[in-house]
Amino acid sequence: MNLESLHRPYPPPTSAWAGHMVWNELLFAHWVVPAETLRRVLPASVPLDTFEGRAYLGIVPFHMTDVRPRGMPALPWLSAFPEVNVRTYVTMQDRPGVYFFSLDVSSLAAVAGARAVYFLPYFLAGMSVSREADWIYYTSRRSAWHGSPAHLICRYRPVGEVFHPRPGTLEHWLTERYCLYTVDSRDQVFRAEIHHDPWPLQPAEAAFFRNTMAGPLGIELPEQPDLLHYAHRLEVVAWLPGRVGGDGDGGNR
Repeated sequence: MNLESLHRPYPPPTSAWAGHMVWNELLFAHWVVPAETLRRVLPASVPLDTFEGRAYLGIVPFHMTDVRPRGMPALPWLSAFPEVNVRTYVTMQDRPGVYFFSLDVSSLAAVAGARAVYFLPYFLAGMSVSREADWIYYTSRRSAWHGSPAHLICRYRPVGEVFHPRPGTLEHWLTERYCLYTVDSRDQVFRAEIHHDPWPLQPAEAAFFRNTMAGPLGIELPEQPDLLHYAHRLEVVAWLPGRVGGDGDGGNR
């Protein structure tokens, strides 16, 4: 990975990034959800983004490796763990980004660190990831004492060739976003910039045996998503968050 920005809608920050990670064996599962349903559960200060009038809710299971602060080595007991996030898409000040409703991980240290530094709604969960032939089997059950119940049991696999989504396509709109937005306890909006190479997507298939990840939002999803994509591996760097409209303008630039 390099910090060239030709594939991005705007350049990455010029300051030093703060954290490094590798995302592995991701499934992008997306459902079309009425825009008003998502607006009701988004903070009022974070405007929903839509594609051709449609809003999307994504559930993304994967596992992380080489999670570490800049200049530090990866530690085996802290730097690798599964994650599943529930997300939608927003844009502020012409910067398209991701808004996370929840992020479940199996690492208590990751929960504590991400909540404190990034103001993100991380939850502790019991999780497992395994392989059988070319299928990835994924299970996550949120700890009973750590938030509303949320449970995912699924399997998925890639079923086609790697492609890089073209600008203007739905796949590009869903995935090529280089920041996240979050809101702190005082309802101030923060933006954290990230950087990576263009997404190497593949068509995917999946079976969902249990999926209540959107239940805490009051949303019951159909069994099968409207869109499925897979990505095998992506190296990512991230900057610390900055307040949107405040010093640093959400990018620490």
